[in-house]
Amino acid sequence: MNSYTETEFFVGAIPYQMYVQYYRPSQDKNSVPIVLLHGAFHTGTCFVKTPDNRQGWAAYLAELSYPTYIVDWPGHGRSGFVPNFPVMSYQRVINATVALLQQIGPAVILTHSMSGIVGWQTAQTHPQLVKAIIGIAPSSPANLLPVITKNSSLAFPEDRPRIQSREDAKKYFTNSDTFPQEAFENYFCSLIAESARMSNELRNVEGLGLYISDPQILSGIPICVITGDQDPRHPRETDAKTAKYFRGDFIWLPEVGLPGHGHLPMLEHGNLAIADLFINWLHSKGL
Repeated sequence: MNSYTETEFFVGAIPYQMYVQYYRPSQDKNSVPIVLLHGAFHTGTCFVKTPDNRQGWAAYLAELSYPTYIVDWPGHGRSGFVPNFPVMSYQRVINATVALLQQIGPAVILTHSMSGIVGWQTAQTHPQLVKAIIGIAPSSPANLLPVITKNSSLAFPEDRPRIQSREDAKKYFTNSDTFPQEAFENYFCSLIAESARMSNELRNVEGLGLYISDPQILSGIPICVITGDQDPRHPRETDAKTAKYFRGDFIWLPEVGLPGHGHLPMLEHGNLAIADLFINWLHSKGL
């Protein structure tokens, strides 16, 4: 029998509403909610269960008495269709995240990959709503990135959404020793299209990236960046630099006895050990 109940609702303005799945613990020992924000090409289902049907982070956190919310960004998964999706901006996701926090109260934000920017921006504009930020291989603020021209091979055309190829999924997302390779097809079927505009903002094409006006604004918010040693797009130096920029803590997983992790630690073998790691970090911050 589960020690939590599940409900669902929407926040934000149509057509950019955001689907939210709420895991309510049977016993509210921990009053601080945790909001789980997925990354590019994904939905909140990456926090529900692993591709090989092991327990995901959402249920695990709820069993530990944390009120837990997972979302599908606007235009993604259960949030439904939005017009002109290829040019949907980060601001739509940020607005919906702020709307959620205004409804549920101050919370811990756990971001993954592309949603890192959502965490930094939400904390910059509404620091009173953010109790802490846990960044799992999070995207960096534009302050730490060069400006890329629209003619660069790193820029994306905005006349169509981005589609993740099987080759790139294997190369960048599921390459680690701890990913359940036998369940790759289950995982690959869960991927969805992504906004080209958000991808260009992520890469700071033509200076479109989202900048932090003053990192000191986040100085009162505990921040922890967590990175695996087999994540090809997040070398140690990159994520350590992001943590340092915000004067946060940086955890390199091999140094705490958890080697072999890549870009999707919430889906890999040992996912609950990583959850224990950031839960202990929250405890050390009094949360």
